[in-house]
Amino acid sequence: MFTANNLWILIAAVLVFIMHLGFASLESGFVRKKNTVNILFKNSMIIAIGLITYCIVGFNLMYPGYNEGGFFGFAGFGLSMPEGAAGAIEYADGSYTYWADFIFQAMFAATGATIVSGAVAERMKLNSFLVFTLVFVAISYPITGMWKWGAGWLDALGFYDFAGSTVVHSVGGWAALACIIVLGARKGKYTSKGIQAIPGHSMPLATLGVFMLWFGWFGFNGGSVLSADPVAVSLVFVTTSLAAAGGAIGAFFTSWYMFKSHDLSMVLNGILGGLVGITAGADVMSPTSAIMIGTIAGIIIPLSVVFFDRTLKLDDPVGATSVHLVCGIWGTLAVGIFGSLASFAQIINQLIGIAAVGAFTFVFAFVLIYILKITIGIRVDEEEEIIGLDLAEHDMQAYHEQEKGFAFAVE
Repeated sequence: MFTANNLWILIAAVLVFIMHLGFASLESGFVRKKNTVNILFKNSMIIAIGLITYCIVGFNLMYPGYNEGGFFGFAGFGLSMPEGAAGAIEYADGSYTYWADFIFQAMFAATGATIVSGAVAERMKLNSFLVFTLVFVAISYPITGMWKWGAGWLDALGFYDFAGSTVVHSVGGWAALACIIVLGARKGKYTSKGIQAIPGHSMPLATLGVFMLWFGWFGFNGGSVLSADPVAVSLVFVTTSLAAAGGAIGAFFTSWYMFKSHDLSMVLNGILGGLVGITAGADVMSPTSAIMIGTIAGIIIPLSVVFFDRTLKLDDPVGATSVHLVCGIWGTLAVGIFGSLASFAQIINQLIGIAAVGAFTFVFAFVLIYILKITIGIRVDEEEEIIGLDLAEHDMQAYHEQEKGFAFAVE
């Protein structure tokens, strides 16, 4: 079982890694073609920065191995596997090795920054974003993660978050919200003539990204069982898929009622909303509860997108705040409403966790992005935004117009 458990954790880590391909495809599809290279570059750098910073400081900040029930702990810089059996078959009650633990958790660490990437797309300076990613992944994410997964005070309280509706997704959503407030909207989005739609350039890419994310989510949630327990892993696979399907259905009907059209982007985000929603309680839900949680998340998506866009006038090109923040809050709260942990006391615990993690993350991200704004700057010049970040910051294009024969054949 030790070998089977460890192998499953490593396979799950690979699946979570593939999610970064999903994010890259989804985000590039939802932006204009003149910003495609920029999005792909950011997503490539996020995983690199996330792995290294989590190795140097994040892992031991999130899992200090002491100070249970506390607010902060740090076990030192770098990785140091316990000698002999302590780092192998005796580690984590014989479920997996120290190294498997690190690589699985490291794949989660960069996800929060990836969420921010889509929200600030098409107008944020590359270098400023990379600095934000480095500091956020190294410090903010591990501290709030320790509160629950590192045996911190939220864990002692009874707050429950199985695979990260709050610890990962809402954390990324709160950071994204802070960033788009400070950064401002894309040029031409909100004008005296009203709100202008700025559609993405490739719905096929966006759709591919969502299916890659759904595929990777089997590792994201399934690996969070932290063993190869056949019943538990199987249940998580079922609840994860049913919630995603429910999210698609909920978004389908709600967006049709609101817009009188079949909006593919809403259904795609509905799937993701369902996945985010089930993540907090995938191991304690029945199939029926999973469908209900996912469907409600899907209903939330169009309502939330319209609220952020039309009411608050906050420009989020990919809907990251709606998918990860709002549905992350919903999924975390749903643990106290559905499933085996449902109770009024659990709802209170969930609300405390949502509020605490949200307040810390939002303030940290807001202060960080504001410091970057007044020091190195966070927004590209107006001219650079108009010509696109691919040319302005990378001196290259994702698509070459001179290939007329190929372009004609496609048309």
